[in-house]
Amino acid sequence: MSQRSERVGDLLRRELNDIIQREVRDPRVHLASVSALEVTPDLSHARVRISVLGDDEDGRAGCIEALQHARGFLRSQLARRVRLRTVPELTFSLDRGYEHSQRIHAILETLHDDADHDS
Repeated sequence: MSQRSERVGDLLRRELNDIIQREVRDPRVHLASVSALEVTPDLSHARVRISVLGDDEDGRAGCIEALQHARGFLRSQLARRVRLRTVPELTFSLDRGYEHSQRIHAILETLHDDADHDS
């Protein structure tokens, strides 16, 4: 990724996170935050990774659905805040990194507990 793409991605991530937290009124997105945003080299598309607090899988899917539905609004708000020739098309996906790290942590804990019992 080029340095310009990284800078634009970081700027868009910060602004989009702020817009989602402050201006989106859909209750399905109140526990969502932008964990990563990757912009294509031509700045025409952006993949937005969303992390959602909680264990409810339906709630996570509903959050992504709500953000997909609101992407026109989100793009227009980004256009007001960021000086770019065109604001990238937004595609949202669920970031499962936190879930993965929690699962690994639980496995390591059980291995540690098993080792303590064997001693």
